Amino acid sequence: MASVPAVKQYLKAAEANGVDYYPLLERAGINPAVLNDNNVRVDGAAMERLVVLLVAASGDPCLGLHSARFVEPATYSVLGYISMNCSTLREVLATIPIYEKIVGDMGVSSTDTLGDRVLLRWQCQFQNPIAKRHEVETVIASWNAYTRNFLHVEAGYADGIWFEHSGPEDPNLLAKYTEIFACDVLFDQPASGIWIAQTVLDEPLPQANQILLHSLLDHATQILADIDRNQSVATQVKNLLRLMMVEHSPSSTLIAEKLGMSGRTLQRKLHDEGHAYKDLLNELRLELALHYLKNSQLSLDNIASKLGYAEPRSFYRSFKQWTGNTAGSYRSEEPL
Repeated sequence: MASVPAVKQYLKAAEANGVDYYPLLERAGINPAVLNDNNVRVDGAAMERLVVLLVAASGDPCLGLHSARFVEPATYSVLGYISMNCSTLREVLATIPIYEKIVGDMGVSSTDTLGDRVLLRWQCQFQNPIAKRHEVETVIASWNAYTRNFLHVEAGYADGIWFEHSGPEDPNLLAKYTEIFACDVLFDQPASGIWIAQTVLDEPLPQANQILLHSLLDHATQILADIDRNQSVATQVKNLLRLMMVEHSPSSTLIAEKLGMSGRTLQRKLHDEGHAYKDLLNELRLELALHYLKNSQLSLDNIASKLGYAEPRSFYRSFKQWTGNTAGSYRSEEPL
């Protein structure tokens, strides 16, 4: 699925090339009326078809790359505003993979750390090679533009760009990549993403607002709940926990309220699916603990707080029970 703002970003880029995109929307299987509601989500296969049609109609071999000019906070739905209110880029990078389903499921973000650099990578789910290439370039270039223009990080923050696909043979087109990213751009790499120096990740973002951030996370909770209406109850519970588990562990009663049912009904539906609330909570805590230990430099006490533990010692004890290792030893064994 793709959000309407993500679709509009491509349409603006195509329109700048003189493309009448309305007939292409219909050929791709997208009702043009959906453009009037930014809360609507478009079928992923239809989005993939649309990208191919727009590239062909525009005649622009770098349409995906050029579409980054039209990125704006709404492009990422509430996640864009969440990112703007994080305190550092490191917090942004830790947040994106957790909440990006709100934007769509066209790809998956993750981070890899190597020495003094971190790679924010994106793996596209598209199958068509043309659509995949342009979508990857859209995402990477949009991240770059968004970081500069809306997070107010100075140009040159990126320490390198990787693309899995091959680069264009035309040297003039190759020059556009260096011009846009203001750093080395390498093709035919093991992954696609942006390399960022560790030192840059901890520089404070000037517009961060923790009070507003918590309000945005509450809003994101409701959006995700609406997205997941057709998912299993267990999936809905885990996604709500993922968003609400900040400095406290939500009770099953509160989660049930968010889902519009009683606590007893929630427990019964989970039982029918072969789950228990406590088990889902612990599964998610372990998943997030491994993520934070690998991809952040948060202290163990801070991680415990983010997982909803009132006492760090409870987190340490639980992690040892889950993995057989201490949280500290797990972190030291992972490549940072």
